[in-house]
Amino acid sequence: MTTHTNHQIAMLGTGLIGDFYTMTLHGQRNRDRVSVVYSRTQDRADAFAERWDIPNTTTSMQEAIDHPDVDTVVVALPNHLHEEAIKAVADAGKAVLCTKPLARDAEEAKRILDYVEEKGVFAGYLEDLVYTPKHLKAVDSVKNGAIGDVTWVRSRETHPGPHSAWFWDVKQAGGGPIVDLGCHCVEIIRDFMGKGNRPVEVMCWSDTLVHPIDAEDNAVALIKFESGALGQFEVSWTFRGGMDLRDEVAGTDGTIWINSFLRTGFEMWSGGTGDGYVAEKAESDRGWMFPVGDEVAELGYVDMFTDMFDAMDEGREPKESFYDGYVVNAIMDAAFKSAESKRWEPVEVDWRHGETPRISKEREYHDGHIIIKKEILPDGRVKLILRHKDDGSFFDLIV
Repeated sequence: MTTHTNHQIAMLGTGLIGDFYTMTLHGQRNRDRVSVVYSRTQDRADAFAERWDIPNTTTSMQEAIDHPDVDTVVVALPNHLHEEAIKAVADAGKAVLCTKPLARDAEEAKRILDYVEEKGVFAGYLEDLVYTPKHLKAVDSVKNGAIGDVTWVRSRETHPGPHSAWFWDVKQAGGGPIVDLGCHCVEIIRDFMGKGNRPVEVMCWSDTLVHPIDAEDNAVALIKFESGALGQFEVSWTFRGGMDLRDEVAGTDGTIWINSFLRTGFEMWSGGTGDGYVAEKAESDRGWMFPVGDEVAELGYVDMFTDMFDAMDEGREPKESFYDGYVVNAIMDAAFKSAESKRWEPVEVDWRHGETPRISKEREYHDGHIIIKKEILPDGRVKLILRHKDDGSFFDLIV
């Protein structure tokens, strides 16, 4: 029988993601609590602590990590601070949960992965969008064979741009929307493809179309997998109208379409004078709006933290590990290389999974001829498109 622990957490960072994480952890009378918060400034730490009823604040990252009540540390910091923070947590022998992306590039991610494994601490990768209720149900359907072999996955995340200044600095962030949003899309694609399906190579276009920054602000990429399937992601910091999260999955026996955010079935029009928060990245609180009922649940945070702490208590690896974060960084590195070279670039990764067979569908026959397609005509007759058993030619037959 699993013993469930009431975890005490240090939250490193007081930005938007820190708010989302703490809102989730303290929601629904949750037993896991943030007991100390770290921020670079005392004013921000105090304001955060007041918002979420946190008893301890500090402007010392090390002090937050070493706090005697704390058993788990959440790294909700800018990308360039992840390695330093994670190594400090691992040195303290505490569990570490890190926001996405794990690092700015695969080399940095591999150093982080190797370090936590050497120290033997629990490490979870906080990739929330593979924990949304819609995604979890869709992935279960795929694993149960509902759509056959997956042939193609498209994941799109676009919005008007991130909330904090550091995101726009390529040195701190590691890139533009490829890093900020592409990390979500890549892991969504991998989840549908199967984590053991090796990403082989990437073709990517990116450009800086609108913002006066050094990073890209738009990108599209194709990812080839060992099975022969293709992943496709579209990311943008220039999309107007909110945040667009959509996924499409095609298989040999079916199709899945998911709209996770911009169209949730909740629509409202207002011409009034009230103001307030509508949803993340919403650009207006007038006219037609598309609120989100339970944002932290619909974005996956609830199921994500449930899995993380259950995994900790059960002594297992979480659904999203630091190894997953490293693979995501390796794929994004190949995307950046391809955007420069204008050609397919290999995914350079220390692969820990086995081989994945190529997509195959069992053949059907009619009188010894291979059935290519079967369709019903407007008058109810059945038409077969066949490949001849002797000479390989194609012909039609009404049956």
